Amino acid sequence: MAELVYPPVIMAAKLMFRVLDNRIRVEGTEHIPATGGAVIACNHVSYLDFIFCGLGAQPAKRLVRFMAKKEIFSNRIAGPLMRGMHHISVDRGAGLASYREAVERLKAGEVVGVFPEATISRSFTVKDIKSGAVRMAAEAGVPVVPMALWGTQRLWTKGRPKDLTKRHVPISILVGEPMRPKADEDAEVLSKDLRVRMSALVDRVQADYPEKPGSDDERWWLPAHLGGTAPTPEEAAKLDREGR
Repeated sequence: MAELVYPPVIMAAKLMFRVLDNRIRVEGTEHIPATGGAVIACNHVSYLDFIFCGLGAQPAKRLVRFMAKKEIFSNRIAGPLMRGMHHISVDRGAGLASYREAVERLKAGEVVGVFPEATISRSFTVKDIKSGAVRMAAEAGVPVVPMALWGTQRLWTKGRPKDLTKRHVPISILVGEPMRPKADEDAEVLSKDLRVRMSALVDRVQADYPEKPGSDDERWWLPAHLGGTAPTPEEAAKLDREGR
């Protein structure tokens, strides 16, 4: 596929983050295969996560094709960019077609990015995850590479005003060891294993993050178990059910 849109978008994003001095630290990219298909399974704490997940694959010189809801493709501005970067449109009412497209992309040697939690985690911990990531990897015969992001929620997350021009925000990206699901393995068991791996990565990037909240008002971006004021997983699940 001709890559006329993706490289300029990456360059623009890198320039913007450089201007804002958003210190991006990427570790573990040796786990992303240099060639061949792979699924990147990333935690989800911000509306911007697809940008940073994609940047996390840049040291391996891979372009990530994200599975994203079809409404984004219908947007007047975002739609042409999404199509130009060859991302995968997902109709949640008829997801089989997008699943099959993702499997074909994987078999063709591409990297597909997914957020197995499906929606942003308000608690900033890893929610229960869907089995699609391991199922498509098993069917295509490719690895699943877990990834953790931290700091992106400080720019724009659910229930908080966006602050896209906030300067000097560290962003941590940590890539974990791949898992290689097989077609004859239980997808639910594999998904639980993937969630454990993702949670361990998130715990690590949270522990190693170079900044702490400067005041009580800033403790919103820390999970409750680390002394923050983010909702607990139980409180977050209730908010999600209520559509708030």
